[in-house]
Amino acid sequence: MDDQGRGPGPRPAGGADAPYEASPPDPLPYEGVWRFTAPAADSSVPQARHAVRDLLYRQGVPASDDLVQGLLLIVSELVTNAVKHAALLSPMLAVEVAVGAEWVRVSVEDNHPYRPTALEADHAQVGGRGLLLVREITREAGGVCDVEHTASGGKVIWAALPLKPASLH
Repeated sequence: MDDQGRGPGPRPAGGADAPYEASPPDPLPYEGVWRFTAPAADSSVPQARHAVRDLLYRQGVPASDDLVQGLLLIVSELVTNAVKHAALLSPMLAVEVAVGAEWVRVSVEDNHPYRPTALEADHAQVGGRGLLLVREITREAGGVCDVEHTASGGKVIWAALPLKPASLH
């Protein structure tokens, strides 16, 4: 069942505490949830990034260029992590884009049970900063991100960013 971007996760201000409306407003033309799968292979990183970019533009999502670039970097980092760390136990991964009236959420799901312990890194390491980068991009945009277990024993890592009109500055 498609929840038109109103599923679990971050919601615009008001959320569950907002007054009850007799009938929900019609969804905006760009609202919805889209999901696609890809092999856990290096070639899926640019394919996922391009698919998300094309979806945002095709649906007319009112996102600034900076927000789109941040979302695409997040998708690249999350898909790269799934390819590098989960491919052995999860030969396929899923990318989901959910767009609400005032926010956009991207997530990457795999079937590997390992949940990254932090959206942080040891600065002595050469790699391992992908989730730190995801956290920082999300924080700077005023959004939220998290890692959750799935019912099938895998995990989903997601980031939700608020849609803001393009700045005139």
